[in-house]
Amino acid sequence: MSYYEFLHESAKRCGNVACMGLDPQRESLPIHSQNIRNDLNTFFQQLFRRMSLSGLVPAAFKPNIGYYQSLDRPREEDFSGSLALAELFDMVQNFFPQTPIILDSKRGDIARSSLNYAMEAFDSWQADAVTVAPYMGSDSVQPFLFPEKGVYILNRTSNPGGRDLQNLQVVKDDSIRVPLYQEVASQIAAFNAKSGCVGAVVGATNVEELKQIASYYQELNIPLLIPGVGSQGGSASEVMQILRSVSYPLELVRINSSSALTHPWKSSPAPDDWLDMCIGNLKSLLEETAL
Repeated sequence: MSYYEFLHESAKRCGNVACMGLDPQRESLPIHSQNIRNDLNTFFQQLFRRMSLSGLVPAAFKPNIGYYQSLDRPREEDFSGSLALAELFDMVQNFFPQTPIILDSKRGDIARSSLNYAMEAFDSWQADAVTVAPYMGSDSVQPFLFPEKGVYILNRTSNPGGRDLQNLQVVKDDSIRVPLYQEVASQIAAFNAKSGCVGAVVGATNVEELKQIASYYQELNIPLLIPGVGSQGGSASEVMQILRSVSYPLELVRINSSSALTHPWKSSPAPDDWLDMCIGNLKSLLEETAL
């Protein structure tokens, strides 16, 4: 099954286009011991079990690799974070089979180095899709185009500093000036035309630019990964309204929220009702992103 088909099927099966970011912060975990791997395992076991029992299933999951590998201490032969991430992949597949896992690693290099990062995502982690930085051009992106896998290229990101480069004006051959993110969108469309499984990361916090990009993509069947909902200030309901207004094919979008679903409390320690808080926010996201 192609990643394109995977997105369609999982959205229809779940009835929503939500993506659950799995980026827990160690200091915010409700379970604390000397073993971070066990703490993460216990946390996600409890959360996924409640989600499963409640029938709350998002249409994708997105762990950010940095939240896990930063816990490793390789020179001390301690790979607790990486092992926790491996166990997380297993848990997602056990609790929520046939649901895409997007590995958020934002890799970007050239030639064999880029291929190594692609193999890390698809062969080592067995992710269904990966995020990629396009700054180094086509020979950076091309190695990630694995058969039946997905690639999300950073297009117009949700962070405030994204405008520093992404909104710079570039001059086309016909002397027309366009923002850099628009030229990146053209490149994404060209990659997608060749492989059929290349999408774009477009933040929820820049609504006018999101509308412009989604309108450009809507006839090209380009998957969208939209972060920035929740603690970053983006609104899932507003995103859905924008996408519907430009007739974007909703089954191809995944609207991501992370900290609001895994640690919505603003300070440590976690409250006694932490699980209810997570479940309540997830339920709201699924309702806002319902098809």
